[in-house]
Amino acid sequence: MNKLRHASLAGAAITVMMLTAACGGGEKSAEDDYGKAPAGSSSKIGDGYASGSGGYGSGGASGSAAAEKNAPAEQLAVREAPGIGPVVADGKGLTLYRFDKDTAKPPASRCDGDCAKAWPPVPADDASAAAGLDAELGEVKRADGTMQLTLAGWPVYRYAKDAAPGDTKGQGVGGTWSAFAPDGKKAGAAGGDEGKEGQKEEEKEGEKEKQPEKEKPAAEGVSVKDNPALGKILVDGQGRTLYRFNKDSAWPMKFACNDACLDTWKPAEPVDKSAVRGVPEKLITTVTRPDGTKQLAVDCWPVYWFTGDKKAGDTTGQGKQGLWFAVDDQGKKVTTPAS
Repeated sequence: MNKLRHASLAGAAITVMMLTAACGGGEKSAEDDYGKAPAGSSSKIGDGYASGSGGYGSGGASGSAAAEKNAPAEQLAVREAPGIGPVVADGKGLTLYRFDKDTAKPPASRCDGDCAKAWPPVPADDASAAAGLDAELGEVKRADGTMQLTLAGWPVYRYAKDAAPGDTKGQGVGGTWSAFAPDGKKAGAAGGDEGKEGQKEEEKEGEKEKQPEKEKPAAEGVSVKDNPALGKILVDGQGRTLYRFNKDSAWPMKFACNDACLDTWKPAEPVDKSAVRGVPEKLITTVTRPDGTKQLAVDCWPVYWFTGDKKAGDTTGQGKQGLWFAVDDQGKKVTTPAS
């Protein structure tokens, strides 16, 4: 077993002064929003697995099912997942996942609270490796004192919405969750075929992750820009227009932009309180996404920037699909069409 390290979220402070969300209950989001599978990711692992219930349904587990989702892994094995490639599964054929916000060198888990309900940590006891598994098994102490299984140093999880052996619905959720490849890296398109360059990056990852989280650069702020067509709109520190999504909601907090949506609409990062310009500070808050990451919110609405905006000041996302709108200096959506 690897040398243990207490993985407390309290020790993972970030540079920005996270603004407390005062949105009728703060950062809580519904369990049902903990990741909708990306397009093409709801495949099943082969080798003749049955499709019966495995206690990982999207409606939440109870009774024996709840016990199963927190059960030891038993003998880990390598299985072929259509569209993904070789992945690691537990002794019952349930896919095992890793989280990009965790660290492997040293091992540390940063998925707690609501995150751990959607991604149950796999206990460290009663785990062994079958042939074909090239990553070392270990363990890490979680914030609650329990011991979690690690693979190549990475904490191991199941996904609550994988309803049966062979499901891979957790692959790519939030852009931060990936099934394990046999060598402990990320399987499939999310990183299993990383090539030499990706491998070198992963080798350097441990050194980067030894740096305290607080050393990461903060987002540059939020300010107001006068747009000829839309009026006063909010932009981030790089001058990118900030948008809100009609299918999200401020209360109850709901994130409708997940999975493939996040390839186009990127969650804006939280900002330091001192970096807010031209907008009432009380409107600028921080919310927690289903994958545990933090997102900037304006008037309790999560805000995003659009990959289709190629330069500062662009507003090509305005009115997209009748659902995406810029935000004005009072935190309200701007419905005026872009010129």
